[in-house]
Formats: sequence, structure tokens, C-alpha cells
Amino acid sequence: MRQESQNDMAVCVLYLGNLLKMMLSDNFSIQELIKSQTAERKKIDNTPGADEIYNLKILCEKILQPVRNHYGIPFTVSSGYRCPKLSIAIGSSSKSQHCKGQAADFEVPGIPNWDLCQFIKNNLEFDQLILECYTGGNTGWVHCSIADDPRGDLLTYDRANGYRQGLIDGS
Repeated sequence: MRQESQNDMAVCVLYLGNLLKMMLSDNFSIQELIKSQTAERKKIDNTPGADEIYNLKILCEKILQPVRNHYGIPFTVSSGYRCPKLSIAIGSSSKSQHCKGQAADFEVPGIPNWDLCQFIKNNLEFDQLILECYTGGNTGWVHCSIADDPRGDLLTYDRANGYRQGLIDGS
């Protein structure tokens, strides 16, 4: 291996190491927002670019951190950034807002997802808020996204009915 290649590789390793430590808000790191078991299993590089990192920071500042501050309960994002290859691998679209770093799927332990959606709907600016696979209590999850010109779309998704307008209490 040429010396230049070794140096380039060292810079890349240093960059990725520092990137994974980057905090996007008080309680959320980039590592949390890009983690994917599917990407690990399929050896897909799920490293975001500068635009996606910027969007993830805004997502944390406008949605995830306010939710964390309101409830005071730590929670894990189940799906944040997904590169187009990963998005396709899980059966989604390469045009998903997850691929732009603009969306996250999450739930807060002990908080019914219906209540979580009501808090977001009434207090935060969002592009899409989707109550997914909810049958009561803390079932399913919440998908929330941001955009430069937010639509404020409210949707409910379940496997039997697909996407429907509005937040529908499926309990």
C-alpha cells in the first residue's frame, strides 16, 4: 500500500471515530441516529454526508430533544438515518425522508404512543407525524419528520388498512 493511501485511510478512520462521538443535541448522538442492525448484518455503510448530518441535527433540535425534555425519559430511536441502499434493503424507498436525515421512528418507554403523538401534534412543528401499528398503550411506534416547508401531515398506518389521514386511536 502506498504511503498516501495509508494516510488517507488513517484520516478516514479518525473522521469516522470523531463523527460517531458527535452530539446532535444534549441527549442524542449521531451514532444513535445512524445505528442499524440490518446495515451491520448486510455490511452496508450507513455513514451520512454533510447535508444529512445537518438535517439530523435539526431533527434532534426540533423533535427528539423537545420530546426528551418534555417527558424527562431517555428513549432510543429505532430508525433514524438510512442510506438509500439500506432503505431499499428493508423494503422502503430510496426517496424516504429517512434517507435525507429528516425522519425518525421512536417511542418513549411508559408513554402511550397516542399520547406521544398528541404532544408532538400540539407543541412541535413537523412535516409528517405518523402513528404506526398502534393498538393501544405503548404498541407500535411514532414516525416524525421535518422539512424546510413543513406540511403538518397527520397519518395513521396499520397493516390491515395501510395509510389513513389523521391520527386514529386503534385501541
